Amino acid sequence: MRDAKNTSARRFPVLRAFLTASALVTALLAPATARAGEAGNTGGPGQDIPRLTDRQGRTLTLHGWNIEDKTHRGDEALTAVTERHLRDMRAKGFDFARLLVFWDDLEPEPGRFSRGYLRRIERILDWAERYDVKVVIDAHQDVFGPRFGHRGIPDWATRTDGLPFEKHPDDWFAEYFEPAVQRAFTHLYDDPDLRTAQARMWRTLAARLARHPAVLGYDLVNEPMGELQPGEDLASAARRIERDQLTPMYNRLADAVRSADDDAWVFVEPTPIVGEGVPTGLGRIRDPRVVYAPHFYNGTMEAGGDYDPGAGWMEAYERAVTAYPERYRVPVVVGEWGPLNSTLPNMNRFYRDAMASLGRYSSGWAAYVWCYGGGYCAVDDTGAFRTNKDLTAEPYAEAVAGTVRSAAYDSVTGVYRLAYRAASHGSRTTVLSLPPGTWRITAGGGATVVRRTAGRAWVLAAPGSRATVTAERG
Repeated sequence: MRDAKNTSARRFPVLRAFLTASALVTALLAPATARAGEAGNTGGPGQDIPRLTDRQGRTLTLHGWNIEDKTHRGDEALTAVTERHLRDMRAKGFDFARLLVFWDDLEPEPGRFSRGYLRRIERILDWAERYDVKVVIDAHQDVFGPRFGHRGIPDWATRTDGLPFEKHPDDWFAEYFEPAVQRAFTHLYDDPDLRTAQARMWRTLAARLARHPAVLGYDLVNEPMGELQPGEDLASAARRIERDQLTPMYNRLADAVRSADDDAWVFVEPTPIVGEGVPTGLGRIRDPRVVYAPHFYNGTMEAGGDYDPGAGWMEAYERAVTAYPERYRVPVVVGEWGPLNSTLPNMNRFYRDAMASLGRYSSGWAAYVWCYGGGYCAVDDTGAFRTNKDLTAEPYAEAVAGTVRSAAYDSVTGVYRLAYRAASHGSRTTVLSLPPGTWRITAGGGATVVRRTAGRAWVLAAPGSRATVTAERG
């Protein structure tokens, strides 16, 4: 099946319909502010969120893209992802990839795992290692799986109780609200044998990939949904599903991963409803290396509309999405974001606002999607950025050996400034990533630029020093 997100197919009109009732809009925006206050945030959203770190204890910032193959299956699965994807991403200044994998390809029959599929995942990871790109393995699903014409949960793990399903060619996201799809999610969360099977899948995957140096972590399930109860509005349903079904599922799957990999980060997502500013109902995930991984999509733009800077959507999203990580003290990495049509009049403003917002609270992001063509694709057939998507390529410190005091890029002046307290122990090397172009790098406060290559700079700082680094576009 052709990937709906890479065509002009629209997403979320049905979601917008659910969220237009005035009572629900009030429920979305008012609680977002209240919950931010409850989380103890006194300096604005995101001020109290911890940062992601690497195996050396350095503070990480991830800028990257999703990579995928939703077209090929079986022996051809993942063949659309090539070395060029990783090489081109790194050459544009990106250090991160979220790799979509599908349970239906990995385990086509209960207990029979595809060795060929695992080898193809490892081949992509080898390319990532070659270009020094960190990878999160995403267990992806769209509208549950192949039973409904999409990808994700295998047919043998899909139970619908005979409920109806109708395709929505012009609004594929509406298919999530079909009775058969909703019931399939309920069975996945509640049936003991399906719980066991899902955990077995993750143990198998983590055991195979645990020692690969490119693997940063595992995203346990993409955009999980669930079944609405009679009379329940969507925001209330999302919080209930997150609290009562996703939280215990994530704890089960985190335990499964840890049985094979005790080092990688575990990424957990709320439902996609968070994109409309709905605070999540997720509870605590009992694991020491958890990352909160929401998606950053707006219903209007997903339906093909333009960004409205005055609507308050981005501010509401930021308030809502920071409450959970502030409360549970976990870092944030946004797993997907980016509009369907980046050429509309306000899209330049959108990308600038989005990059500033993401920089305030997240440890990084993976935009959607690195492919060569139209729609959501980052670049065209020649590899050149499509309209406004070049604004995602900016200088940043991909690894800081110390505590970041401030980091900001001014896209108007072309100046990036980093200030940090250098670590007293462990790694002393900070790494900057730079997009294509001529950059002048200077360091102060006990820091020295010790190495330069195209697109990167390495900085060494005296232990405990108040180091500064500046990158200026030539």
